[in-house]
Amino acid sequence: MAYRKLGRDNKHRRSMLATLTKQLILNEKIITTETRAKEVRKNFDKMITYGKKGNLVSRRLALASLHNDEVCVNKVFGELKDRYKERNGGYTRIVKMKERRGDNSLMVILELV
Repeated sequence: MAYRKLGRDNKHRRSMLATLTKQLILNEKIITTETRAKEVRKNFDKMITYGKKGNLVSRRLALASLHNDEVCVNKVFGELKDRYKERNGGYTRIVKMKERRGDNSLMVILELV
C-alpha cells in the first residue's frame, strides 16, 4: 500500500492523521495542506465504510483508529452512516486555497459532501 510519510515517523504520522480525521468528523470541514488532506481522505473513507457495516467489529476498529473517541464514533455510526448510505465513495471534497505564506505549501479546505 502506497502512502505518504509526511516527514514524520510512524507513531507521529498515525496520531496526526487520526486527529485530523476526528476534527473532520466533528467539524465537517478542516483547513490543512493538500498532501495531508489526501491522506485524511483515505482514513475518513475507512471510517464511513466501518459505519455502513455497523457491526461490533467495525465499531471496535473505528474506536481503535480514532483513539477511543466515543463522540466521533457515535457520529460516524449514527448521523454520517445515514447520510452516506446511498453513496458509494466520494464523501469528501477538496477545495484549493492559496499557498501558505511561510513555506509556500498549498492549503486546501477538506469538507464533507
